[in-house]
Amino acid sequence: MTWDQQNPYQQGYNGYDYGPYADQQQYAQQPYPQQQQYVDYGYPPAPEQTAPLPLVEPEPEPEPEPTAVGSRSARRWQSPRASEAERGGGRAQPTGPGGAEPADAHESDPNPQPKPPARDRYFDTLRAVALIRVVTYHTFGWAWCGMVFPSMGIMFGLAGTLMAKSLERPAPKVVKSRLRRLLPPFWFWGFFVVLAMLIHDWMPGWQIVYWIVPLGDPPGNAWGMQAWEILWYLRTYLWFVLLSPALLWIFRKAPIPVLLLSLAPILVLNFVWSGPDNRFGSALWDLSTYLFCWILGFAHRDGVLQRMKPALVVVGSLAAVGYGGWYAFSHQADFGTYDLDENPLAQAFWSAGFVMLLMWAKAYFKIDFAWLSRFRKLDRTVTIFNARAVTIYLWHEIALVLAVPLIDQMWNVPAFEKWLPLESQWFMFGVGWILIAVFIVACGWVEDVAAKKKPKLVP
Repeated sequence: MTWDQQNPYQQGYNGYDYGPYADQQQYAQQPYPQQQQYVDYGYPPAPEQTAPLPLVEPEPEPEPEPTAVGSRSARRWQSPRASEAERGGGRAQPTGPGGAEPADAHESDPNPQPKPPARDRYFDTLRAVALIRVVTYHTFGWAWCGMVFPSMGIMFGLAGTLMAKSLERPAPKVVKSRLRRLLPPFWFWGFFVVLAMLIHDWMPGWQIVYWIVPLGDPPGNAWGMQAWEILWYLRTYLWFVLLSPALLWIFRKAPIPVLLLSLAPILVLNFVWSGPDNRFGSALWDLSTYLFCWILGFAHRDGVLQRMKPALVVVGSLAAVGYGGWYAFSHQADFGTYDLDENPLAQAFWSAGFVMLLMWAKAYFKIDFAWLSRFRKLDRTVTIFNARAVTIYLWHEIALVLAVPLIDQMWNVPAFEKWLPLESQWFMFGVGWILIAVFIVACGWVEDVAAKKKPKLVP
């Protein structure tokens, strides 16, 4: 018997490089019924393939994360204040019915690849707006900014939702992943800040360990205050991450009672016991201020808000906002302003009501902002803000600080002095964003390294 007689079927897989079977000639142009699904999941994605939206990992990560908003005008232990930001991501959306691509895509490409699932652009847009609000507040100092858009509460709410989703996996692995995403960008940024403060006569003590793991407020000198005063957010976010496995377990035992009781700590601190006057006390105030927003993220993820009666949600949210606003305006004499960043109790209730409405509307009306993809430049901007949320939050204060001497030098150029509004805060706002863009390109790649992705200058 010859070799051909022993091996009559030598056409190879799917007939590639060989002639088709004689008795199957009539099926040459007809795809197999299950071929679509097999191609979608049987081939690994090509390394060079790109997509219009960022990939959503199996474990969504806040892209600090920070993402933060609000700032502290002066460093103090006795009364925490608000700022904002944090990274995050959205919940995956299918690319099509069944997650499959159209069949005609496979006719032109022998190795078609499935499109990555789209991110939740509603959450992404909220995060981007929150970061813009942070920079705006730190530039102009408008007290009403926090009432128009309480960025810090929104960012903690988004982070809580993502954390609840991630905790479907083993808790130690999730916590480790969060630390990996947050700490390297912080260390990179901290290296330059600490070095600059040392050059300006800073003498650190043992508290410098908080620049490694910011479980407490990292120390610094007055010269670098505008840079390091925003780090309270990283500390608060870090504590929420560590506490989330226990918080989520407690929440799922009695969702509604736990959600309501999450406002109790800030009431106790404000009216009963103000806590110790140290790093622990400062952390306690911030955790209590935003605990409701974090737990609210759990409620959104588990569908608790969607199951609540709309009238109850709306009335409860408006009541919380009303109480927070009343307390802010009625205690201006105590705090010197109605700025929510100066008033933890007002911040807690205003943010609670505001974020609850946003989260409930998302679930009840199924808002996804899918229309954003029709506006490519806007969609691209939202993508960059979310992929570089930690970078924007950490470096935006330094960008605003550097904008001042840069504008001062422009006064020495007669043409600039004549034609540019060098004295305008809006001009400084614009220069600040240009410098932020420079930092995104120069430093944002650290976020890619922390996420174990290929580093990119622009995501």
